[in-house]
Amino acid sequence: MPSPIVNTTIQSCILNATSNLIAQFLTAYRSSVRPDTPHPYSVPTNKPQSPYTIHWIPVFQFTLFNALNCPPNFLWQSFLETTFPSHYLVPSDSAIAAAAQNDEKELDREEKTHTLLESKLSIKNTLIKFLLDQTIGASVNTLLFSLVFAGFRGAGYMEAIEVAKEEFWPLMQAGWTLWPFVSFCNYALIKSVEGRALVGSLAGMGWGIYLSLMQS
Repeated sequence: MPSPIVNTTIQSCILNATSNLIAQFLTAYRSSVRPDTPHPYSVPTNKPQSPYTIHWIPVFQFTLFNALNCPPNFLWQSFLETTFPSHYLVPSDSAIAAAAQNDEKELDREEKTHTLLESKLSIKNTLIKFLLDQTIGASVNTLLFSLVFAGFRGAGYMEAIEVAKEEFWPLMQAGWTLWPFVSFCNYALIKSVEGRALVGSLAGMGWGIYLSLMQS
């Protein structure tokens, strides 16, 4: 059975390839319904629209980037969860009441039904992870994206650095309209790293469409 990191990488590659295909379709549709506006006195040419054609190179590029980028991000999220757990265990209210009444029978029942302890959200750890993810994690991912795709376009090392500098703040500002909400909901509501990866991948479909349109 594949490991969680392999499953997460495969699902991320599939969803991001899909997002690129959707972006290509949207670009083609936008071009077909909004052609260049002709001069008001020009004669219509009735030029036929070119059919929609899938360009597989950008699909491969986005898939390759996610195949390389997803495992480090999975390990990053695992590190954050291990270092700053979102939840901690405390005695349940019923267990505290049973202990106060020396009700051994009730305590034994709760132990057998695994209800002695309940999970509580750690506000402090959740905020720490949120801030680290939206600063360090977001910055590294943004820089890697710009550098890799500049390389895909044939840019040299110094040119790729300049591209990354130019794109950094626009991409960060665009990302802050989506990822803080996704990140906070993930840390507060989803307990497993695998579940968070799935939610992130689904949200990443919309983000992938934006990035694909930006790179097209």
